[in-house]
Amino acid sequence: MHNELTEVDIKKMKEEIEYRTCVLRPELLKEVVRTRAFGDLSENAEYKIAKQEKNANERRIRFLTNMINTAVIVKVEGDENTVGLFDKVTVYVEEDDCEEEYMIVTTMRAEIFDNRISNESPAGKALLGRKIGERVTIQVNPSYSYDVIIRKIEKGTDDENIELR
Repeated sequence: MHNELTEVDIKKMKEEIEYRTCVLRPELLKEVVRTRAFGDLSENAEYKIAKQEKNANERRIRFLTNMINTAVIVKVEGDENTVGLFDKVTVYVEEDDCEEEYMIVTTMRAEIFDNRISNESPAGKALLGRKIGERVTIQVNPSYSYDVIIRKIEKGTDDENIELR
């Protein structure tokens, strides 16, 4: 499966790879060399931590590179009356009798604690392309779904200030 990403996502990921490769990698390697000199590696916690941080950086570089290489580029465009990527959507959740607001974003910028949901999540898939007043069933898994009614759509843009996850 390919992740749907925007040009801004790709740009931000390339910038992060550049930073991790050119700035962070040399710093982490220096720390590994410095802590290795402390002596006995079997009891050298600083060395183990330095190696873990270096390896985490390399994993992140590989992850971002893979995301870029396998991405499907999506355009941020849409009808003024329908839910699109980067729009804020206010929905009424019938079973909880409350309103919730979400911004639909790409996978790399989703953050549920900031009410940003992925366009590939069950809710994101269900809401995209829908209009105000529509009742939408969100199928969370084969045994659970719930209905929402779209109350408001605020059109958004692919804002570079939305951080990558």
